[in-house]
Amino acid sequence: MYDRVLLPTDAGDTGGRAVDQAVGLARETGAELHLLFVVEEVPHAPEMVEESVEEQLRSVGEDVLAGIRDRAEGAGLSVETTVREGVPHVEIVEYADEADADVVVMGTHGRSGLDRYLLGSVTERVVRTADVPVLTVRIGDDGDGDDDASAT
Repeated sequence: MYDRVLLPTDAGDTGGRAVDQAVGLARETGAELHLLFVVEEVPHAPEMVEESVEEQLRSVGEDVLAGIRDRAEGAGLSVETTVREGVPHVEIVEYADEADADVVVMGTHGRSGLDRYLLGSVTERVVRTADVPVLTVRIGDDGDGDDDASAT
């Protein structure tokens, strides 16, 4: 059913629920796991830092992906890692198309109301624009200890 599972990630859920779901799904289906970290451009004054903010974020992304890759390879999975620069939801959907992903697994904090309006939601934008199913996994602590996942 699934040949390629895409897990776009940031530094917020490197060992948590979304990773568990993606690794488990890929292992159960024998799929290749694709890991993606998107570096979003951040306005800054270049004269204030020796290394650009984007370079620092790229380094963080590579470290995050290496940790997840090691875990997934330890579970016997074939893994591809990619760091891209751009608008996160756009890059995720484009990568899913290019890699011919069968499903995207993404964490969500489950914000609602004003928080969601003010902060936006990369996951929500991917759900609305992706051509493949998106499995959303709540990564916030909701206090009940259950892993919440839903496919859309």
